[in-house]
Amino acid sequence: MTIRELSERTGMSVRNIRAHQTRGLLPPPTVRGRTGYYGEEHVARIELTREMQADGLNLEAIRRVLDSGDGSAAAIFDFTRALRTPFEDEAPEIVDAEELTAVWGDAADAKLRRRAEKLGIFRALPDGRIEVISPHLLRAAAELAELGIGPEGALVTAEKLRRHADGVARTFVDLFVREVWQPFDRAGRPEQDWPKMNEALERMRPLAAGALHATFQIAMGEAVEKESERTLRLAAKPGRRSGKRRSRAG
Repeated sequence: MTIRELSERTGMSVRNIRAHQTRGLLPPPTVRGRTGYYGEEHVARIELTREMQADGLNLEAIRRVLDSGDGSAAAIFDFTRALRTPFEDEAPEIVDAEELTAVWGDAADAKLRRRAEKLGIFRALPDGRIEVISPHLLRAAAELAELGIGPEGALVTAEKLRRHADGVARTFVDLFVREVWQPFDRAGRPEQDWPKMNEALERMRPLAAGALHATFQIAMGEAVEKESERTLRLAAKPGRRSGKRRSRAG
């Protein structure tokens, strides 16, 4: 496609396309006669540049990222897009502050909401409403409230879980980097292996979630068993029940 056709395809002005070429963000076109022709790689580069800009990277940082990758921009784009795909499989929900109050009552004040926002559970919107990043967690909070557990107790538990979750997430990321990415990087990032990297990344997500769930089930079973044994031992201690009766009588 010509530069004008590339402009129409991507919505980027001809002037900006040329500026991207000058900055090294776009490879030069294939010249035939006096006309430069662009392909899908140029489209992919423009899309990747926009996504990286949306993530807060400046153009110079984006240029360094693109220059550091061997293989076509389309392959790098596919891998980067897969890498930034949200891990969760649930869509956020927008709620009014009143809906949050209905779950936690008047205790759901601004201070608690800020703590929840810091944990990544909520996000305050400019119009005063709240984006619930994980509706599952909000429903769990509602059920905890029905059991008599208030927002303070729920948030303390969520903060502890987040610390453990950060460690678990780091473990799987380190595993992927050490066992998958580093060998690929040492091999010079061969172009034909980029699809394998995408596949490894996509398969890693459900494997990580499944492994964590299975490990948690084992740990939870053992923790409940130990606590039940401790409770039974305490209940079986001689004089425990009679001691209580004497105390009442006194």
